[in-house]
Amino acid sequence: MLYFANWKILLICGICLLGVLLSIPNLLPQNQLALLPRIVPHKQVSLGLDLRGGSYLLLKVDIEAAQRERLNTIIDSVRNTLRDAHIGYTGLNVEGDAIAFTIRDTDRIDDAKQALAKADPDLVVDIAPDGAGTMKFSQQATQSRRQQAVDQSIEIIRRRIDETGTKEPTIQREGQDRILVQLPGVDNPEHVKALLGRTAKLTFQLVDQSVSVEDARRGRLPPGSEILPAADEGHGRSSGAGAYVVKKRVMVGGDTLTDAQATFQNNEPVVSFKFDSVGAKRFGDVTRENVGKPFAIVLDNKVISAPVIREPILGGSGIISGSFTVQSASDLALLLRAGALPAPIQILEERSVGAELGADSIHAGTVASIVGVVLVIIFMVLFYGLFGIFADVALFFNLCLMLGALSLLGATLTLPGIAGIALTMGMAVDANVLIYERIKEELRSGRTILSSLEAGF
Repeated sequence: MLYFANWKILLICGICLLGVLLSIPNLLPQNQLALLPRIVPHKQVSLGLDLRGGSYLLLKVDIEAAQRERLNTIIDSVRNTLRDAHIGYTGLNVEGDAIAFTIRDTDRIDDAKQALAKADPDLVVDIAPDGAGTMKFSQQATQSRRQQAVDQSIEIIRRRIDETGTKEPTIQREGQDRILVQLPGVDNPEHVKALLGRTAKLTFQLVDQSVSVEDARRGRLPPGSEILPAADEGHGRSSGAGAYVVKKRVMVGGDTLTDAQATFQNNEPVVSFKFDSVGAKRFGDVTRENVGKPFAIVLDNKVISAPVIREPILGGSGIISGSFTVQSASDLALLLRAGALPAPIQILEERSVGAELGADSIHAGTVASIVGVVLVIIFMVLFYGLFGIFADVALFFNLCLMLGALSLLGATLTLPGIAGIALTMGMAVDANVLIYERIKEELRSGRTILSSLEAGF
């Protein structure tokens, strides 16, 4: 005889009730959702791009560019290492994925190897008998940096998207160096693309006043300096200067910023910023030692402004001024708060789904699902009577449990997901059909109702 313990019955009823409570928010609009009592969960199922509309972006992290930039920062250390060891060299520069150089005195090749091995533990030093040498990242270091760069990029992209207020974004790794970004409900994909595509590397560097831009372009560029263009109008360009000669050495980096906000000064949009304790001390020391000199504020290798240091800035905060628009100032503050990308980002693929198409998909999927469920309910009642009603009630709780689980887990519902729910309803009823048909067979064979029920279930 069929028997269920009381605790099992209570457990089943409790699970069904929980499923109903979790699924209720999915049936209500946002304005009514806030009116629900606290005992009822407020979490809804997230809708995917095909239902809600939005943007799909496939990004690629340019690992090679990040490695070249890393080599450019190491090259000064290599130069100082060779000078300290009194080893003559020529042709020290970055070529492709390696630092190339030539040791003048071939008798000191071993000394050069020992000295350069200490410059960076991730670099492999190779010097030929004729003195021609290279320094490359080891394969292990390259793989580690690739993994780290992609992981950091995902985190920073997530911060930038969160700053825009976009809800339920999907950000995940694709392959070795690609990132998939799905942004449901985004109505301005171009703005989001501009935010995601910028590296946002902020540095503070001294302007080299020993040479003019014109002379530097004629080949008189001093060692340790570079020519950087000014930022475009509306993005921080503060003067008519088209370029600046800037010392390569970074005095203070944007990685020491703790906050950045768009604000106004003299009715002009500006960006205020704050350093952490390390950055504040470094910034104070630099401004104290260089009073009266221009100080370039560089964003992504473009000079935003180059104000003259009037007095030491010891408070750990400052203001970036220029010909900002309100939007560009807000965007820059957002990027500085989220942090700089460890490597440039390329947009490989872009797709947009309109909100109207998403609404049509929801309507079509809902209608198809309702029609399918209604036909199943009618079929079960006509063929099995009271037992068909029992099956339909179980079907209702099955649907509630699915929606409740999707809401609880924060899952994203797509158009194929709606089809999957409709298919699940049919498969759930199919189990009842098998059970009921077995019961009917047992009854036709002469068994009692109770024994037929036990055999069927």
